[in-house]
Amino acid sequence: MNSAFLVDATRTPFGRHGGALSGVRADDLAALPIRALMARHPGLDWAAVDEVILGCANQAGEDNRNVARMASLLSGLPMSVPAVTVNRLCASGLESIGQAARAIACGEADLVVAGGVESMSRAPYVMAKASGVLARDQQLEDTTLGWRLVNPRMQDSYGVDSMTQTAENLAREHGIDRADQDAYAWRSQQRAEHARQQGWLAEEITGVETTSGKQAIAVVADEQPRPATSHEQLAALRPLLGEGSSITAGNASGLNDGAAAVLVASEQAVHRYGLEPLARISGMASAGVAPRVMGLGPVPAIQRLLARIRLGLADFDRVEINEAFAAQVLACARTLGLPDDAAHLNANGGAIALGHPLGASGARLAMSAAFALRRHGQRRALVSLCVGVGQGLALAMERA
Repeated sequence: MNSAFLVDATRTPFGRHGGALSGVRADDLAALPIRALMARHPGLDWAAVDEVILGCANQAGEDNRNVARMASLLSGLPMSVPAVTVNRLCASGLESIGQAARAIACGEADLVVAGGVESMSRAPYVMAKASGVLARDQQLEDTTLGWRLVNPRMQDSYGVDSMTQTAENLAREHGIDRADQDAYAWRSQQRAEHARQQGWLAEEITGVETTSGKQAIAVVADEQPRPATSHEQLAALRPLLGEGSSITAGNASGLNDGAAAVLVASEQAVHRYGLEPLARISGMASAGVAPRVMGLGPVPAIQRLLARIRLGLADFDRVEINEAFAAQVLACARTLGLPDDAAHLNANGGAIALGHPLGASGARLAMSAAFALRRHGQRRALVSLCVGVGQGLALAMERA
């Protein structure tokens, strides 16, 4: 099997819902980090790219009709470079990197641009066709997040709990109280702020030129972080599911806009173009769980991956578990035997602080981990995300 290397990566800032990036179409947004990679590597033969693979969870609006192909063309890549959009919901961006690595491992590719995009601000409302010619039973559905156009059989068999409800299920079943969730959310904000002050987030980010009204603006930093948030402010927020529940806007990720792109290369391509890899991708695994506790998906995915690559959790210097909700990360961490405040778990903060544009988040986690391995001289990183409808995905890397 051929080795696959994560060579370089960048992303846009992650914007708030309705924020500075809300005026940028998803296909335009996805083109920006691809274009940035092309500018960084002018000596690379970009016509030799075998595939562009981008993750996107929605695909109901301007991100329809193969947004990866649209972004590829809009970025300036040659028309001869093919592209495909993949959808594993929240883990789509990581799925794209794993698929790129597998194509290279099988000898079917040497250069792949992977990543993902989501514009949650621009997610449209959709309406299904009526059930009959004269029926008037159409229902308007918001595609921003979660279930829509539900199959009654799915609802009867598995339930269609909202994302917030799935986190609440984990909190109750794993005994994770509100105080522990808020403490975790506060740590995420503080760790993200420390990473920002050190310049580590800026290393990942390519700024976006856009407009606000008639004024041109440059967006160069994530909009979601709130480093001044206090424990008292978090404790004062109302639970989203009413009295007796524990999930709040403060201990959950936001609705965000953003895009990310990474360059994945074979060993032959690394030598041919004089590239300097950040990390070698050593494996990926997925697993399914009950949809009502979808947030626990990283646990069996990580366990399956570790068994496959014959390593233990203790062999990893960094562990990234996407912060869809504090309750969800804590349920995974405790099940895996990690303390709530493990220093190597989401060491630079996570989606609670930085934001969670669904299709891009997995690629953001992978690039953050890869940059960190190089920065700190560490050896291995493990990246994982939970997935709506009950799945988990995990990917392992080691410093090149």
